[in-house]
Amino acid sequence: MAFHALFLISIAAGFIGAMSGMGGGIVLIPAMTLFGMNIKQAIAISIVSVIATSSGSASAYVRDRITNLKVGMFLEMFTILGALTGAAITLVSGQGLLYIAFGLVLLGSWLVLFLQRHEEWRPVPHQDAMSRWLELDGSYYDAPTDTTIHYKGARAYFGGPLMFGAGLIAGLLGIGAGALKVLIHDLVMGLPPKVSTTTSNLIIGVTALAGTSVYLAAGMIDPGLVAPVMLGVLLGALLGTKLLVRLTNRAVRRFFLVVLLILGVEMLARGIRGAL
Repeated sequence: MAFHALFLISIAAGFIGAMSGMGGGIVLIPAMTLFGMNIKQAIAISIVSVIATSSGSASAYVRDRITNLKVGMFLEMFTILGALTGAAITLVSGQGLLYIAFGLVLLGSWLVLFLQRHEEWRPVPHQDAMSRWLELDGSYYDAPTDTTIHYKGARAYFGGPLMFGAGLIAGLLGIGAGALKVLIHDLVMGLPPKVSTTTSNLIIGVTALAGTSVYLAAGMIDPGLVAPVMLGVLLGALLGTKLLVRLTNRAVRRFFLVVLLILGVEMLARGIRGAL
């Protein structure tokens, strides 16, 4: 791919990744494979870009005190182990299977969020003993409503093991698996959508670093392609963070749904065509 084309695609990927908490891979991988790149190489390059997305957006969210650092650091222990496992599986998997897996993961995430689309976030009424011991609570200032949102994270005993699965998919598909991480934060641990998105951005960078080590050892990462990708993704992520803090929780979730549906259908269709 030409440098300028890859750079522009990477800006869009970083913007969407920061806005949704999913990481730039959900745009990068479909785009790079559309231009003829082998999906395994695209996954390897994409997972490096996820580190750039996280670096560009997570720092801004931490500065704005929206990210919950205690939730992030607890869950990272599980996602790192999952990412190492997933990347190892990718190295021995067929390309058609990876396309289909990519599409199914995105569409499954879309379906769960779509069914929850009319439900407003509600604070967790009772925090379990483990989550209380881990101090998984917090607050942040919400600019659109001019209020301070207080919340308590719950069910850490479910969130940790589920995050291993999210990390496995991140390493397998090179996408950061922010979609699944946001779902776990939202539906299992009861975090507000903005906290879910911003904390996901923190976690995906650490998860991607673990997966990158496997692909780097296998010689699948081309520095000449990684450079424009990381520059573009970082720029897009910085732009995305500036917009997210001005949006309502409902707008963030709607944006998330549209991106998941379009890319999920596209990747699943390409995987099925390749298998026929």
